[in-house]
Amino acid sequence: MDVVVEGNCYLSGRFERCCLGIEEGRIVRIAKILDADKVYRFENKVILPAAIDAHVHFRDPGMTNKEDFNTGSLAAIHGGVTCVLDMPNTNPPTLTPASLREKRNIALSKSWCDFGLFAGVRPGIDVQGLAKEAVGFKLYMAGTTGDLLVPGLDQVKQELEGIKASQKVLAVHAEDERLRRREPEDSLDDHLRNRNNDCETSAIRKILDAAGEMRLHICHVSARESIPIIDERSGVTSEVTPHHLLLDKDTKLGALGKVNPPLRKREDRQALFMALKAGKFDIIASDHAPHTIDEKQEDFEYAPSGMPGTETMVPLMLSLVSEKNFSIEDVVSHISQRPGEIYGIRKGRITEGYDADLMVVDMSSSTVIDSDRLNSKCGWSAFEGMPAIFPKVVFLRGEVMMEDGTMVGERAGRDVLGEQKPE
Repeated sequence: MDVVVEGNCYLSGRFERCCLGIEEGRIVRIAKILDADKVYRFENKVILPAAIDAHVHFRDPGMTNKEDFNTGSLAAIHGGVTCVLDMPNTNPPTLTPASLREKRNIALSKSWCDFGLFAGVRPGIDVQGLAKEAVGFKLYMAGTTGDLLVPGLDQVKQELEGIKASQKVLAVHAEDERLRRREPEDSLDDHLRNRNNDCETSAIRKILDAAGEMRLHICHVSARESIPIIDERSGVTSEVTPHHLLLDKDTKLGALGKVNPPLRKREDRQALFMALKAGKFDIIASDHAPHTIDEKQEDFEYAPSGMPGTETMVPLMLSLVSEKNFSIEDVVSHISQRPGEIYGIRKGRITEGYDADLMVVDMSSSTVIDSDRLNSKCGWSAFEGMPAIFPKVVFLRGEVMMEDGTMVGERAGRDVLGEQKPE
């Protein structure tokens, strides 16, 4: 046995004092007593499966002044995330197998955590070639960062059929471009007016009609009216973000709170919160989308949309568990187990045959979010001052990567599809 991790482990919905035997980065045995060359014992903490953040924008290549795979993955690891799925709206966008391989090589040379890469959906893409390289496909139904807007689903009918045949997940940014207003903006109220609730619900209805039996995933659900629409369609998965759960248009953030889809009314936030408690969402994902503080301090109308979140997602949710807002079972399901199941990644569970991606947590050790201590290159957080529980130790494939806020492991990020070395 290469490594043994001993402690109070989360196994299939319960905590059990046991040992995890690890060989070649995977859990190979779970037992009461095991021995190995290297043994880690955690007496007064809990051992959870590390998180999979299924929605990040690490801005690499092309926008590395905001973030790159080095700083983004450092932030992820410190927040208990050992695998990220990166979106295609980089520069160049990942629309061809060659551009996906280029981004993979960049990530392999920089990333501290494992990763998967999305391919963008545009008319004329090589779906079959992209499906071999990508963890999933991403469709943008409204304008946002980058230039991947597909305003009409009839333009990509053939591509959607190809994605369906590939059995890959189609993740959708569901806002209806034809309903999006373009009136001047000076506040979060104005931004919401331009991208109102009907904008989201219309897009969801359209993609549900077009997708048929496709493996469809609705990203960052934000409007309360969207919840029953998605809930009516079996087989469709969905995600919610911490910022749509915890922030709304009345939060005093100015352009720091400008995101797409927008922060909505308190009633929407509360409806999302209750829907998550009721099991209506599959995934909690950060939609980590950093911009520099200088960009965010532009006049509101010209400030870009997006906020960082991969480092704070798990700590915020663990704090909500500590406050009895959610059960640990629900949070682990949403941040670890379900993302792995949906995207076919052998992570997110403490079970034999899965990657030994673990986070060690002291649930009594609460702090507050301090941007000066975070690792994202952008250097700010909309969750400044909020209570959080950060992991004490993070393992990636059986190797300690972070301990007490300090990186101690070697850079070892891999593509979850299996490519290990830059070409």
